Amino acid sequence: LASAATKAVEYKDWWWKVQIGKCYFKLGLYREAEKQFLSSLQIQETVATYHWIAKVFLKLDQPNTALEYYSTAIDKFPGETTILLCIARIYDSLHDISRGVLFYKKALESDSASIEAISCLASNYFYTDQPELALRYYSRLQQMGVNSTELWNNIALCSFYSQQFDTTITCFDRAIAVADDSNMADVWYNISLVAMGIGDLGLSYQCLKISVSINPSHAESFNNLGVLEMRKSNFDHAKSYFSASIKS
Repeated sequence: LASAATKAVEYKDWWWKVQIGKCYFKLGLYREAEKQFLSSLQIQETVATYHWIAKVFLKLDQPNTALEYYSTAIDKFPGETTILLCIARIYDSLHDISRGVLFYKKALESDSASIEAISCLASNYFYTDQPELALRYYSRLQQMGVNSTELWNNIALCSFYSQQFDTTITCFDRAIAVADDSNMADVWYNISLVAMGIGDLGLSYQCLKISVSINPSHAESFNNLGVLEMRKSNFDHAKSYFSASIKS
């Protein structure tokens, strides 16, 4: 149908060329898709077409070529948030964290309500030992109306590493309140980490047991149970937990 429509308009309609390109893309014919998208760009440059041709090169495992097209696109459409986010994701996948952070910041400048940009910046600050800055970004998400187990979990951990212990307990309570079976085990696992941090290994052990009772395939919890059993010199129990962790 798309081919017939393209012929009917004498190959001058960019939209139908994009549709043909999408069909080739879905069929795994990436080089054919590339030709259609490039032909479409010659007629009409659009943000969506640049996204599609970048996807082609990502599928072909050529992220640098995808970045080149995105760089061209951002010159044509300055401040386009979706393009900036895609560039940041590619740099993240290439483990070029500093450039990824730079483009997440640019995306946030363009769209101050970009949940993805805020989340990724918060995560970066947390893992670079700046929990106070991460807490600001996560708190911003909470002010925007985001109410999820993962968010309260992250706020709790940031609060703990920022020495705000009273806030930590409150946030974990909220995380448990909105959690379901798919993520409840993660909450108890993180509570166990906090318990380890304050030196209460008994509480940590109980939290890990709760975690594996909710999710019998929670590898991290089994691993830490094994470590705690080793501290008690219960090597047989530790071996059992480590084996369960590997199988999970």
